Amino acid sequence: MEDVYIIGVGMFRFGKYPEKSIKQMTAEVVDNMLADCPVEKKDIEAAWYSNSFWGIVTGQHSIRGQVALTPLGIEGIPVMNVENACAGATSAVNGAYLGIRAGAYDVAMAIGVEKMYNPDDKQAMFEMFMSNTDVEFIKGILAAFQADMEKKAAEAGTAGEGDSGGGGGGGRSPFMDIYAMAARMHMDRYGTTQRQLAMIAAKNHYHASLNPLAQYQMDMTVEEVLNDRPVAYPLTRSMCAPMGDGATAALLCSGKALKKFAGARPVKILASVLTSGSIPAGGAMDLIGERLSRKAYEVAGLGAEDVDVAEVHDATAFGELLQCEELGFCGEGEGGPFAESGATKLGGKLPVNTSGGLECRGHPIGASGIAQLVELVTQLRGEAGKRQVEGARIAMAENGGGFIGTGEAAMCIHILQRAV
Repeated sequence: MEDVYIIGVGMFRFGKYPEKSIKQMTAEVVDNMLADCPVEKKDIEAAWYSNSFWGIVTGQHSIRGQVALTPLGIEGIPVMNVENACAGATSAVNGAYLGIRAGAYDVAMAIGVEKMYNPDDKQAMFEMFMSNTDVEFIKGILAAFQADMEKKAAEAGTAGEGDSGGGGGGGRSPFMDIYAMAARMHMDRYGTTQRQLAMIAAKNHYHASLNPLAQYQMDMTVEEVLNDRPVAYPLTRSMCAPMGDGATAALLCSGKALKKFAGARPVKILASVLTSGSIPAGGAMDLIGERLSRKAYEVAGLGAEDVDVAEVHDATAFGELLQCEELGFCGEGEGGPFAESGATKLGGKLPVNTSGGLECRGHPIGASGIAQLVELVTQLRGEAGKRQVEGARIAMAENGGGFIGTGEAAMCIHILQRAV
């Protein structure tokens, strides 16, 4: 079995780019990736292309990768089109990894491109988010949740959009209601506080202020996060990932091929594992991160205590809290105190989301997962500047996608190692 390395990464700052097409963003990020390594287009033997919503917005379905890559001269090779909700980009990396690991290819590309900002068609934006769920099931869950929150608000003598009763009004994805529901359950069970969630968000805003590729680069205090516009209690706006567009790419190669690329700055992939969610009997929540991380640690021959820096899927601050527990960085129910201790901030025991995470770096669905790997490759190369984690040797990325039942529908985990 071949060893697999990431030898090139590409990304531009996530944001709102109504003037850029999917094809333009694809071309830009491929150029960025190739500028990062001594590889030419002709060396690429296969490509995995992640995109979720091009079809919903323009009708471009089925052969998105071929349509976007052929104008760049990347043609006549296998192109696999990938949809896996928010985990699409790392699912693409997993496909490229397996192809090289099996010996089918020596050099393969994974790319994720997404346009989500579409102010002229708000219905399309809503359909984007709903398509990442079991639509029939989640509509029922959200209706029941909203009715329960309205009842509690009425009993408490409060009402209105975005108050502690759980209303949030328009302008948000239904995912925020799902995350809010999960956060409230965690608060009730373990005593987690809204302030602890705000500490996570403030920490990520600080990290993002050091990242020139982050969509939001303003530092925020805990109080500013708490006083931001309510979305769905306990979440405020700055605890939630923004809407945006973006593209990312990663070039993978075998250990055998690596010898041909003088000057490459490789990072070794110790584990690349992918799974789907389930609905446990009795209505229990599927702890998909817990079971998949166990597999990743086993493949890598490591444990949670060996990880020096991590990027986790924080579509909201609660997502980071929960994944720190499920990945074994802290005990069950201890995510709040773990964050409050400063352990996850730069300079702490285990810096998490040094890029700013989805909350601040941004979350264009089909591109987000590779953005995590861009950050971790940068960290392991020692090239992260002011946000560099000193002595980082082992890095971990957890990327969840969609909802099946009340848990993630898909998840991909990578463990990376500094190669030199």
